[in-house]
Amino acid sequence: MTDLHSPLINLDPEAQALLFTDARTANTFTDEPVTDQQLQAIYELAKFPPTAANTQPLRILHVHPGEARTRLTAHMSEGNQAKTASAPMTAVLAADTDFHEFIPQVFPIRPQMRDDLAGNPEARESMARFNAGLQIGYYLLAVRAAGLAAGPMAGFDAAGIDREFFADSTWKTLLVVNIGRPGENAWFPRLPRLDYTDVVRHA
Repeated sequence: MTDLHSPLINLDPEAQALLFTDARTANTFTDEPVTDQQLQAIYELAKFPPTAANTQPLRILHVHPGEARTRLTAHMSEGNQAKTASAPMTAVLAADTDFHEFIPQVFPIRPQMRDDLAGNPEARESMARFNAGLQIGYYLLAVRAAGLAAGPMAGFDAAGIDREFFADSTWKTLLVVNIGRPGENAWFPRLPRLDYTDVVRHA
């Protein structure tokens, strides 16, 4: 196998493998539980990378096995139902369209942004979805950094999940992620990645 660990990256090869080159989407998990302490550690790491004006619109619902998981599984596509039902932890990652309420706290150099955005729900939703999308990438890396595997899924009824869990809030579902230790036959074969020359231009 080609060595994918670059000496130009200021991260040791084991960490490069853990976070990037050896990591994959998990499709099965062991029964080992994911603890509240692990979930908090994941968030405490994922909260630091950048968002626009430090707005941090990502919101997380941890759905434990049991009645709530059964309700969530009903909104997953058929191919995602079994693995969602059996995962030790499932996180619903959402964007809060009322993120602006925290601006005086998280962006104190310009607290008036809260009032500027209060009357512009379209701009808030666009900002929330874009920046929460950035945070989702950070969150998946933080799951891996905790020594766990992530199984992100886009196959679900987002409006149904919103009605089921967020009817009284301004959270909007973006992604559902199963979390845990990888189980038997957890990985599909690694699929090809595009080369640098396929995706990069210089101007």
